[in-house]
Amino acid sequence: MRSFDYKIEYKKLLLPEIVSYLAQIHEQKGERNSLAGVRKETLSDLLNIAKIQSTEASNRIEGIVTTEERLKKIMLNKTMPKNRSEREIAGYRDVLNTIHESYEYIPLKPGMILQLHRDLYNFSSLSIGGKFKNSDNVIAETLPDGTQLVRFQPVPAWETKDAMENICSAFQEAQNDPELDPLLLIPMFILDFLCIHPFNDGNGRMSRLLTLLLLYKNGYDVGKFISIEKLIADTKDAYYEVLQESSAEWHEGKNDYLPFVRYMLGVVVAAYREFASRIEIFTAKKVAKPDMVREIIKNTKGTISKSQIMNQCPSISQKTVERALSELLASEDIIKIGGGRYTKYVWNRNKK
Repeated sequence: MRSFDYKIEYKKLLLPEIVSYLAQIHEQKGERNSLAGVRKETLSDLLNIAKIQSTEASNRIEGIVTTEERLKKIMLNKTMPKNRSEREIAGYRDVLNTIHESYEYIPLKPGMILQLHRDLYNFSSLSIGGKFKNSDNVIAETLPDGTQLVRFQPVPAWETKDAMENICSAFQEAQNDPELDPLLLIPMFILDFLCIHPFNDGNGRMSRLLTLLLLYKNGYDVGKFISIEKLIADTKDAYYEVLQESSAEWHEGKNDYLPFVRYMLGVVVAAYREFASRIEIFTAKKVAKPDMVREIIKNTKGTISKSQIMNQCPSISQKTVERALSELLASEDIIKIGGGRYTKYVWNRNKK
């Protein structure tokens, strides 16, 4: 079994690009902490939006989906899940709520990770929740012809318990060193977690939940208000590419953490920037509600639907959103794509 020494690996990451990311995050964290004047209603709206987006996105990465209407009802506990996908979505919702509300009291230990995994499968008929894998697994890609290409061979089942003990102990030891920035330690730990692949199922979702847990425990709570899982889902191809790069020669202890660490720091920077943008839109005293709709679309990369606009700003009525969309279409500031329930909008970046 390979050994883990995050202190040694840490030094290899102190490159100008990485240091620049750290500086940006520390600065943005300070600005986030200085927003004492932000209305509680605004933060509450952002929190509820992020919870829905995080649950939807993290499960979507794994092919676990339901309708938007059903998702909202599940998130609000207004319905019971009716199929396997919805049961797993409900489990994610509950673990996410636990982390949001009690992260300070959740230690990073294998036993606690098992408890969170158990809760992830709380609604499932499967008996795998809260147990390390009982058979060897592989990380594979399904090719167009249906065949599977093995991308990575995780540790065997019989080594899993010891491997999890080792990475948790190594992380805690490194975190106790005040000279080591947890922003670098966290993605290193998450990469090792994914390479161990300790569960029969749910490894990807657990990795994202543990990312939030460790960020929150170290004072970086932007993921409460901006969905980090959505940012990952929106760049899924890049996410899998850096996982592939950073896991090469992992068993030999020769892997390069840099690609994955750089990617995750970029995600955190993007989350803080989006948070600042949302706050600016929601708190601007002179911005009329139609202009808020305009700014939401303008600041969205790619397309956005009417319901997504309303989710981002619950204080705006459906009628106001529809009127704003009509005006923006008439002025050719936005482009309409599709029709009926599949209608989406995108900012017209070609307009002069």
